[in-house]
Amino acid sequence: MTELNGKTALITGASGGIGTAIARRLAQDGIDLILCGRSEDKLKKTQAAAEEYGVRTHICVSDLTENGAPARCIEEALQVFGRLDILINNAGLALSCPFEETTEAQFDAIMSTNVRAPYFLCQAALPALRKSDHATIINIASVVAHKGYPLQSAYVASKHALLGMSRSLANEVYDEGIRVHVIAPGAVFTDMVRVARPDLTDEGMIMPEDIAEVAAFFIEHRTNAVVDEIQIHRAGKAPFA
Repeated sequence: MTELNGKTALITGASGGIGTAIARRLAQDGIDLILCGRSEDKLKKTQAAAEEYGVRTHICVSDLTENGAPARCIEEALQVFGRLDILINNAGLALSCPFEETTEAQFDAIMSTNVRAPYFLCQAALPALRKSDHATIINIASVVAHKGYPLQSAYVASKHALLGMSRSLANEVYDEGIRVHVIAPGAVFTDMVRVARPDLTDEGMIMPEDIAEVAAFFIEHRTNAVVDEIQIHRAGKAPFA
C-alpha cells in the first residue's frame, strides 16, 4: 500500500451515506479531509467520525450548483491545507419520475448536481493535482451510467454524462500523472436510493462502506496496473446482468 499519511482529499456529499463512509475509511489511512456539503450539522457528524483517527479535517459548507462554488471549495481547501491530492465527486441527486412528467426545473437540478458540479470541481482542482505525486479523481457514477431504467430518465442521463466526462478527462490528464476513476454501483442503501427506488429495502443491499472500500482500493493501490472503473451489483442480482 502506498504511504498516504498527510495526503489531502476533498469529498463532496460528505454529510452522510457514501460520503461519510468514504471519509471514515480514508481517515484510517491518515488522509486529511475537506468535507463538502450543504448541511453544516451533518458535516460536523462526519467530521467527528473522521477525527477519531487523528486526521485533520475542514468543513466546507456550500451549494455546489451555484456559480463559482466549485472553484471556491477548491480554493478554500488549498488555503487550509496548502495542497490537494485526491478529489472524490460523490454528491448526487436522484429522481423517480415518468419521462413525460419530468419538469425543466427537475432536469436542471439533476444535471447541475450530478454533472455540472463535478465537471467544474475537476477543472478547478487540476492545477493543484498536477503538483501531487498521488493525484487522483474518483467520480461516483451508477449502474444507470450503463443501463436505462424506467422512471429515471433524467438521473440516467446525468450519470451517462458523468461517465462520459470521466472518460474524456482521464485521457486528457493521464500523461500528467493524474488518474481518473469511476465507481458505478447498483442501489446503495442511502437516503437517495429511497427516492430513486422506493421499492427497495435494506435486505441484501450494497452498503456505503462497500463503496468506501472500493474508493480506498483506487487510492491505496497506485501501481502500474490501473483499473479505470469498477461496477458493483448486489449479491442478489445475477452476475454480468
